Amino acid sequence: MIYYSVGVEGGTVNSFKNKLPSKQLSYFMAALGGLLYAIGAKLFIVPLGFYNGGAVGIAQLIRTGLENGLGMQFGSVDIAGIIYYAINVPLFLWAFKDIGKEFIFKTVISVTVITLGLTFIPSPIDPIIDDSLAGCLIGGIISGVGTGIALKYGASGGGGDIVGIILSKRIASMTVGKVSIGINLLVYGSMLFLFDPSIAIYSIIYTVFMNMTIDKVHAQVINVEVQIFTKKDSKELEKHIFDRLYRGATTWEAKGGYTDEPGTMIYMIINKYELPLVKSIVLDYDEHAFVTYKEHVSVIGNFIKRL
Repeated sequence: MIYYSVGVEGGTVNSFKNKLPSKQLSYFMAALGGLLYAIGAKLFIVPLGFYNGGAVGIAQLIRTGLENGLGMQFGSVDIAGIIYYAINVPLFLWAFKDIGKEFIFKTVISVTVITLGLTFIPSPIDPIIDDSLAGCLIGGIISGVGTGIALKYGASGGGGDIVGIILSKRIASMTVGKVSIGINLLVYGSMLFLFDPSIAIYSIIYTVFMNMTIDKVHAQVINVEVQIFTKKDSKELEKHIFDRLYRGATTWEAKGGYTDEPGTMIYMIINKYELPLVKSIVLDYDEHAFVTYKEHVSVIGNFIKRL
């Protein structure tokens, strides 16, 4: 286990706050991540005739069905991006009350940029890289870096990620990874029946490269135990935390061992990427608060899992 404490004597608060990512930065990085994901797909994967996994892959399959099966033409606009956004809209509404508002807002930003990129970034008529394996590698790295950046700053690519988070909250055995695998099996299984098997195989290779890159950029979710000691009214602080993170907490009455002054201890479990926001909320509310936190804790029970 790794233990940390945050002191607030002297200039510690200001120096600590300067290290916290601002909301504006996190929104920008969510958008940048979405843009990189779209660039990797449109410049390297689509020209080779391969497909993404997840909700984007479903949207691409629907587009192909509309164009080849029904003969519909959409000009230079790739309708897959619009279909992808249409898939995500009901998921946003479903998740709004079940997942943190901040996470959903950043995800909306990321998904919107992905949609614009998939729709309007032109794909080269001739592949930039003729070698299929090399194209999958480079496209997977670029898209993976984008997805990893978005995850690192508290967003996601929507689709299966949102479904996985909601289901993992309601079903103990369910995880985001299991939902993602299930969706990808559906997407790539359909490709095996609809297209040449090589298309499905190379699409899977692209997804593998992308997921490997995501793991390098975005550390896996780590549960963090947080204990906050404050002498102020804890009810207001608890409300701030709940409104911003949609996380509950347990409180105890406390007393200073040296001063005998009354106070409150607030105990909560969050994930690693929510920690900077918790610290910011606490220090904005009470700059004399004392915070300790411990990483890599195991949790059993009603705990909202997020990316």
